[in-house]
Amino acid sequence: MGRPGLVLGTAGTIRIYPAPKGYKAVTRYRDWDGKVRQVKRHGATKGAARRNLAAAIRDRSSGTAQIDINGETKLGVLSEVWFDEVQGRDLSPSTIQAYRDRLDKQILPSLGELRLRELSVGVVDRHLAAVKSAHGPSLAKTTRSVLSGLFTLACRFDALATNPCRDVGRISVKPKRPPTSLTIDDLRRLHQWLSCDEQSVERDLPDLVLFLTATGLRIGEALAVQWRDLDLDECTVEVRGTVLRLRAGGLIIKPSPKSAAGRRILELPSWAVAMLRRRQLDDVDEDSSADRFLITCRRADHRAINPWSTPTISRTAGLRGSRSDRSANRTPSMSRRWSSRAVL
Repeated sequence: MGRPGLVLGTAGTIRIYPAPKGYKAVTRYRDWDGKVRQVKRHGATKGAARRNLAAAIRDRSSGTAQIDINGETKLGVLSEVWFDEVQGRDLSPSTIQAYRDRLDKQILPSLGELRLRELSVGVVDRHLAAVKSAHGPSLAKTTRSVLSGLFTLACRFDALATNPCRDVGRISVKPKRPPTSLTIDDLRRLHQWLSCDEQSVERDLPDLVLFLTATGLRIGEALAVQWRDLDLDECTVEVRGTVLRLRAGGLIIKPSPKSAAGRRILELPSWAVAMLRRRQLDDVDEDSSADRFLITCRRADHRAINPWSTPTISRTAGLRGSRSDRSANRTPSMSRRWSSRAVL
């Protein structure tokens, strides 16, 4: 009976021969296409030649000698290869930024120097538990998603046999209290309070809150609406994009909403249409009104700026006043977020 053949991705016996400048280590290796090829490396000593050949076999087994991802690769090195790949995908800029943040703030400081063979289920599970304890379950879930992507890439290079994130403990994200909504009376008091506040009126917040109430849009979607997105005769608004704030690029308009179903046409109530017609008449720049933003918040220096992020709107509106001022205008059913946000 003949000798059994080599398994895919494995090498045979290493043989050492003298060479003009030291020694030559030679073996047979069965590549991933099923063909057996001779692999050889040189070294000044027998040990050096053997080590050089072992490294070549390791790189060949990992599927590439150029990137060189294997069990000895540190997670920090793998993370850069993975992030380069992520940047080439069709992902939202805010998603890519969130992944980068989790790498720089939660993953690399604690795990970046560990080698892939050292990243067991227990190591990853303890790390995620620490992230959850320090930053909350939502951020821990994002961290787990990034780690899972890293380990999936490692598995593709056969640097890991399995993805450790598959067996870590479940991260439950449960709200501390059930969500609540404002009543009709609350909405009326909210609009009345904004309409009577000089800073809010000066900075165009009452109509913004009315528009959010009428449509239920996310704050970024509402601030990205332009006049060309409206059909006041049909009483509709088309949601085309959303506002993102990036550290590298500042405020940008993403030409698509948050989800695939986010691009939609909504019906507007009659009172919202009346408010929009009033704003349209007040728009003095009629030639370019189609490309103008529907809601434009104003700073204290009266300079019009759009779009704003939610925290910036609340700061601009001056809603972080004294505790007594807020308490006097807050209804019992309003949540604590009333003190930090001017939107629903």
